[in-house]
Amino acid sequence: MERNTEIELRLLIEAIYLKYSYDFRDYSGASIKRRVNHALSQLECNTISALQEKVLHDPGAFMQLLQLLTIPVSEMFRDPPYFLALRQQVVPLLKTWPSIKVWIAGCSTGEEVYSMAILLREEGLLDRAIIYATDINPRSLDKARQGIFSMANVRAYTHNYQQAGGQRSFADYYTAAYDYAIFDKSLCDNVTFADHSLATDSVFSETQLILCRNVLIYFNKKLQDRAFGLFHESLCHRGFLGLGSKETLDFSAYGNQFEPLVKHERIYRKS
Repeated sequence: MERNTEIELRLLIEAIYLKYSYDFRDYSGASIKRRVNHALSQLECNTISALQEKVLHDPGAFMQLLQLLTIPVSEMFRDPPYFLALRQQVVPLLKTWPSIKVWIAGCSTGEEVYSMAILLREEGLLDRAIIYATDINPRSLDKARQGIFSMANVRAYTHNYQQAGGQRSFADYYTAAYDYAIFDKSLCDNVTFADHSLATDSVFSETQLILCRNVLIYFNKKLQDRAFGLFHESLCHRGFLGLGSKETLDFSAYGNQFEPLVKHERIYRKS
């Protein structure tokens, strides 16, 4: 029975790639399996084969499945010591460039984009920065563009911001309306939101800083190395790469082409 399930899962992932060009073939098997099993009940299918038939013939059902396969989990200034390290260790070096480009890969619903924009504004860099915010999930990108987040989360965001070295009142950056916080649109004046897949797409610009946090944990080693290759190619000489707390360049194909800048916060510099 287990063998049949594995076959069905592989056929589903291959079918998604052939039909919709979304490539999950080198994502972590355990992660994909867990999310597909959850999708079975959500899309009212008894088997993975039934799910495959449904998403092949119904693009709406595929979009539902895509949301479940790319569950966005994010918060503003997530892991405050990481953002404090960016502010203290990376920003002074970024200031030595006349202009900077930042790539936030796997930006999800935009919390990290707004966090970075706020940090850059406070450090006097936002006006000469271009931020590329990319993801494979079009609904997440739409939400990121809107910059509207639940007020229920803002208290936690405010605490994170303060712990990350925030210099103002966090409330200066948003307007409260009913149960939502609407963030200052000018934060995204220099932000380009774009569909981009680390599994299938290529490098699109030379950058000084790349943030890709809590994305690579869902990839197998082959796909992780592909992503590291894109980052290495995109970064300028001595550019910076920030990863998530459970991610590392150690033992990757590119481990010797970066050096740790703030190792315990997973911030690296291109050698």
